[in-house]
Amino acid sequence: MPEYVEVIIRSICTFGLLLIGAKLLGKQAISKMTIFDFVATITMGAVAAQIAFNTHIKLHLLIIAFCVLVAVVFLVSLISLKNQKARKFFAGDPTIVIQNGKILEHNMKKMRYTLDYLNQQLREKDAFHIEEVLYAIVEVNGSLTLLKKPQFRSVVKQDLSIQTNEELKLPIELIMDGIVMERNLKENNLSQNWLQEELNKRNLQIDEVVYAVQAANGNIYMDTYKDNITSPIDIE
Repeated sequence: MPEYVEVIIRSICTFGLLLIGAKLLGKQAISKMTIFDFVATITMGAVAAQIAFNTHIKLHLLIIAFCVLVAVVFLVSLISLKNQKARKFFAGDPTIVIQNGKILEHNMKKMRYTLDYLNQQLREKDAFHIEEVLYAIVEVNGSLTLLKKPQFRSVVKQDLSIQTNEELKLPIELIMDGIVMERNLKENNLSQNWLQEELNKRNLQIDEVVYAVQAANGNIYMDTYKDNITSPIDIE
């Protein structure tokens, strides 16, 4: 077999293995990663690259190595799910860097976490002054979460005793790319006739609508292919 054909076949196999591995390991593996997730991902990526391009190593040996890695990560995930000590060992613990408005230099030094980086992450959370922060915690995936002091928190309707309507459902997609989402209609006890009536109110046909969604409060938003914008700013 020509070498380039073998590389093509190996690359296709690699993509399939990575896809299967990602499916088995779940969504958490592809979200913000812990240290364990980071190491596992790099290792699997290195093995996957060998599967695709290293024609000097037998394909089945590399596939076995990749499958073993996926199995190990999957097993660790199961153990961590059932055992708190294992979860702490593999994922680590969140670290408090600001407590009662005071910077905990010792905790920051252990993580090699600089004041510059702390200020950057605070600004990303709309906290431009450390004096606004009551608690700040570096999570196991490296992100920063914070609790502002009461006087610096955003006002919500509950603070002003404003009555709100209870929302018990997620938005429902009705039309996407000009196609009626029949499954969504059925699951939410909505009929085609009802949808057609809503379209008639707006003098629209189904094939004219690129996207239609019913919000949790019952309001319906529809976007059409023809936007009727004389000077669009998104033309490339």
